[in-house]
Amino acid sequence: MSVIGEAALSVFLELLSGKLVDFVLNFVAYHRQVHQHLEQWQAVLPEINAVLNRAEEKQIKDKDEGVKNWLDDLQDLAYDVDDILDEFAYQQLRLKLQNLQAQASTSKVQKLIPTCCTGANFSPTSFKFNNKMISKIKEITGRLNSLNTRRSSLGLSEIMSQGATSKGKKPRLQPTSLMDGAVEYVGRANEKQEMLELLKINNSDGVCVISIVGMGGMGKTTLAQLVYNDASIKESFDHKAWVCVSDEFDAVNITKTILQSITSEPCAYNDLNLLQVKLKEKLSGKRFLLVLDDIWNESSTDWTILRAPFGAGTKIIVTTRLEKVSSNVDSVKAFYLDKLSHPDCLFIFAQHALKARNFDGHLQFKEVGENIVKKCNGLPLAAKAIGSLLRSVKDHSEWEKIYESEIWNLPEDPCGIIPALRLSYHYLPPHLKRCFAYCSIFPKDYEFEEEEIILLWRAEGFLQPKAKSQAKGLGNQHFQDLVSRSFFQISSKDKSRFVMHDLMNDLAQLVAREICCRLEGEKQQKFSHRSRHSAYVSDDWCHNVKKFEAFYQMTSLRTFLPLRLMDPSYPEIYLSNVVLDDLLPRLSYLRVLSLHGCEIYDLPDLFEDLKHLRYLNFSSTKINSLPDSLCSLYHLETLILRNCSKLKNLPSKIGNLVSLHFLDIRGADSIERMPSGFDQLTKLQTLSNFVIGKGDGHLIRELKNLSNLRGNFCLSGLENVNGRDAREVKLNEKPRIEGLELHWSTDLENYTRKKEVEERVLDFLCPQKKLEQLIVENYGGAKFSSWVADSSFKNLSSLKLYNCKNCKSLPSVGRLPLLKDLSIIGFHEVQKIGVEFFGENELKPFASLEILSFESLPNWKEWDTCGGDEKVLKFSSLREISIVDCPQLLGTLPTHVSSLQKLEILTCTSLVVSISSFPSLCGLRIEGCAEVVDDCSSPAKEVSSLQTLSLSNISKFNIPADRIKLRFGNLGYFEIKG
Repeated sequence: MSVIGEAALSVFLELLSGKLVDFVLNFVAYHRQVHQHLEQWQAVLPEINAVLNRAEEKQIKDKDEGVKNWLDDLQDLAYDVDDILDEFAYQQLRLKLQNLQAQASTSKVQKLIPTCCTGANFSPTSFKFNNKMISKIKEITGRLNSLNTRRSSLGLSEIMSQGATSKGKKPRLQPTSLMDGAVEYVGRANEKQEMLELLKINNSDGVCVISIVGMGGMGKTTLAQLVYNDASIKESFDHKAWVCVSDEFDAVNITKTILQSITSEPCAYNDLNLLQVKLKEKLSGKRFLLVLDDIWNESSTDWTILRAPFGAGTKIIVTTRLEKVSSNVDSVKAFYLDKLSHPDCLFIFAQHALKARNFDGHLQFKEVGENIVKKCNGLPLAAKAIGSLLRSVKDHSEWEKIYESEIWNLPEDPCGIIPALRLSYHYLPPHLKRCFAYCSIFPKDYEFEEEEIILLWRAEGFLQPKAKSQAKGLGNQHFQDLVSRSFFQISSKDKSRFVMHDLMNDLAQLVAREICCRLEGEKQQKFSHRSRHSAYVSDDWCHNVKKFEAFYQMTSLRTFLPLRLMDPSYPEIYLSNVVLDDLLPRLSYLRVLSLHGCEIYDLPDLFEDLKHLRYLNFSSTKINSLPDSLCSLYHLETLILRNCSKLKNLPSKIGNLVSLHFLDIRGADSIERMPSGFDQLTKLQTLSNFVIGKGDGHLIRELKNLSNLRGNFCLSGLENVNGRDAREVKLNEKPRIEGLELHWSTDLENYTRKKEVEERVLDFLCPQKKLEQLIVENYGGAKFSSWVADSSFKNLSSLKLYNCKNCKSLPSVGRLPLLKDLSIIGFHEVQKIGVEFFGENELKPFASLEILSFESLPNWKEWDTCGGDEKVLKFSSLREISIVDCPQLLGTLPTHVSSLQKLEILTCTSLVVSISSFPSLCGLRIEGCAEVVDDCSSPAKEVSSLQTLSLSNISKFNIPADRIKLRFGNLGYFEIKG
């Protein structure tokens, strides 16, 4: 196979040809020598691109080393061409911006927002080509002509390629979705049941180890996940932990991960003895289930050291490909996973290819489908991958092409990569090939978020939508396509994160080869001058200079990315100043630079040398300022400053970052104001927070033209804004904002704050009607705007109102048709909640509400739950009620809420609570109330759904003991105190 597949390389070359046509030739038109060279590029690149199908065919059939080397050199050249064209694009942006700023010296800057590279309205003669660039252009022309000559000598003619292409055309695969439906797990039911029974046996003889042994792709991890997540296991153990071990068996890191899982707290210890002492203390007298996934280490000594803290009550599941590992861990039972039977394998294939259990409804595919399944050789991962490949492919001839592919006949890779996985990759659409191969920079077991990957793909130029504003949507589609085709899978530990199966990770490394590399631990890595994308795994606190020596030979590197397998809340990583001051300035072709989690306080002024940058991530560092040179990054699209708690200001010339799409300053709480210039960032789509400083209220007007804002958006410092300025924000003209937060400062007693002003500000900050989430915090008005409870907000599902201490009544949020989660916290002036809360004449208020929380309403005395009409059905979907710190509240709670599952009453010392009105209750917690009663006039029926009951600090407990026993006799947890 080629480096990244001919199709992926073809996409790259087409992109370069498009850049030449679009603007570069116009840009260099006044430089005859350069123009002539680029015209040659424009002519030769399509000729080479036309033979790439033939080149791949020769590699597969003939294993032609000469063709392989030619493709390697071609890809290397393509990257160098892209770097030159990107330099032109940068200079064009720079000159355009300078020209516009010069014109703006006597007019408003906002009228002169620069657009994308069009080559108009400025003179390209003002850009001078230096000798180094001209020499580079000449060198590339020579290499390109040499490749074209070699093409002919290798027998790669355009005529032959066209014939091969028409004959062996790849199936056109339709995009699929992660939400296509649940997939049933088959073939291991007996093993699962036996494992569950073994785990539930109470033994006092020490640690019980169960091992799952089988070759890669056999379903070891999946079986372990099924057992680990089984509902009965939750009841049998006090603690659970899952550790992905893989190649590196490090007792310190494994023990630290286990301790972290149990305590849910970061652990800074690196001393194994101390870690094991802490772990032993935490597990004393506890039932504990541990999964150690994918162990390769065959040392019995290492195993003995690792298991030292575990005693009776601990059960361990080990998955491994090696029988010797199973022997070393002294398993009470080893489950050897054989290949699946043909019917089971056929079932898995049909699930993924047809969303069916068999071929009964798809008889036209039955014969070829069964033949394909036979080639999967009983491997569930192979059946899943090929089935996912053929999903939505309705042409029988395309199924036949998969069955007849010569890739099936390739030998298994030394890493265990089966031909089915190669075939699955081979038939990926070209754009997905590049995206998948890039992910080889991630270490095995690395868990990632969808947005994280999409931002990286975007920075690397892998997302090329027809409309530039569609890049994120295109990234979502690419990501979900790879999930649906089993290249990515949902993490078993965190459903919001994803991971690659070990064999998929090996496949990514195989197809990416030396283009992508990663630095892991103490391993000796093979780096190349061809390497363009690299990540290094941060597995300890200190990174010495020697670790980074390999990067000095990768002078064309595009990606410098630190990654953590351990929890990101671990202490910062020390990064030598040599890396910052000497190495990074040498990596002048970087597109992606991350120093996430590094212990750095100051950034060197190096960004003028990094003009290709698209992605910068300084999250969780201690930087207090950003250098001015950062604003010369005219290509920068993503800037992440999350949890930079020391950062005080954004750069004053931020308006120069005309390509910026994504700005995240969540957790950067020391930033007190935004600089001017945001009105020039018209491409901005994600802006986590816009902070208005004292005296800067007018700057909120700069948000007016940011019509592309989407996702979650926060406005802070609204006490510094007046109604006239708020009117100009035009939030109702930003239809892609899904979540909105409106924050005023906490100093509500400040005499400069006027209730009437804040009410007008809230009036004018009315968002668009598709809003899904709203938070209003520290609002100082005496009443809410009518839009807050407007029933036309049909998508609003979550509403949080915090510390609105001057409001005497609540808005009529019962009218919101899809409201599911409502929190009312810190309303000091509210004394009564009644009909206004439900909405007058509302027939079914709070029809969708599931979670209702009240907290810190110190003067709230009355809750009229009837709202004026007892016949009106209220709270028909309510599952949880929480009332905390409402000491004057009298009366009763809403009655006959049949759907209620959880009730929590804390520090409501005047409230009488009846427990007879909630037949579906699962959890009841009351701490501090006037009286708990039960309706003795009705028969005492056991609340069979109730699982936990906690009652304490109750002034009067008015339930006879016999009724307590009748009602709550079968509780799993029952506690009454005080």
